[in-house]
Amino acid sequence: METHTQIIEAVRTPFVPWNKGKVTGQKPPLKPREVWAIRVRLQISNRVRDLALFNLAIDSKLRGCDLVHLRVEDVMQDDQVRTRALISQRKTGAPVQFEITEQARAALAAWVRGKELKASDWLFPSRVDKRKAMTTRQYGRLVDEWIAAIGLSPKAYGTHSLRRTKAALIYRKTGNIRAVQLLLGHTKLDSTVRYLGVEVEDALAIAEGIDV
Repeated sequence: METHTQIIEAVRTPFVPWNKGKVTGQKPPLKPREVWAIRVRLQISNRVRDLALFNLAIDSKLRGCDLVHLRVEDVMQDDQVRTRALISQRKTGAPVQFEITEQARAALAAWVRGKELKASDWLFPSRVDKRKAMTTRQYGRLVDEWIAAIGLSPKAYGTHSLRRTKAALIYRKTGNIRAVQLLLGHTKLDSTVRYLGVEVEDALAIAEGIDV
C-alpha cells in the first residue's frame, strides 16, 4: 500500500508589533501655556467639575487612581478647602503630601458647594452611580478631551502628563531631585530619575549636595 504524505505549508501571519501606531515612552508634561489654555477653556465653558479636577491633578501630582479616589474630607476641613492635604497612596501605601493653590481651592470650593457634597462623599463621584468614584478610565477620557481641545494629540499625552507637569517644572527651576521625589511620593530616588528622564549621574550629584 502506497503512503502519500501531504505537506501542509504553514500560513504565516505577519508580525504586528503591539505598539504599532502608538506613541511609546514617557508622556511629556504640559507646558505652562498649555495648562493655562486648558484652564481657560474649562472656565469659559463653565465646566466646574472638570476645572476642579484639572487644577487638583496639576497641584497634587497624584496618580490617576489616587486622584479619583479622593473624598471631600481629604481636601476640605469644615467648609474650607485645605492649603495642604495628606493621603496614603493606593499603589505603595506610603503617605504623600501635596499643596492646593488658591485657584485650585476656588475651583474645588465651587464644585463641592455647587453639588452639595458631604465630607464622606467621593470628591469626584461617578455620574452613573454617585456611590462610586469616577473611574480612572473616565478620567483618562477627560484628559484626552482636554488635550485635544487645545490642538495637541491625545496619543502623545495622558494622565501622567498632568502628574509630571508641576514636578518637571520644579526640577527645571530648582534642580532639587530630592524635593521632587518627596512630592511624587516615590520611595526610591531612581524612580524619580526615570520618571523625569533625568540623567542618573546628574541626579546623584544634585542629591549628594542636599542635606535632608
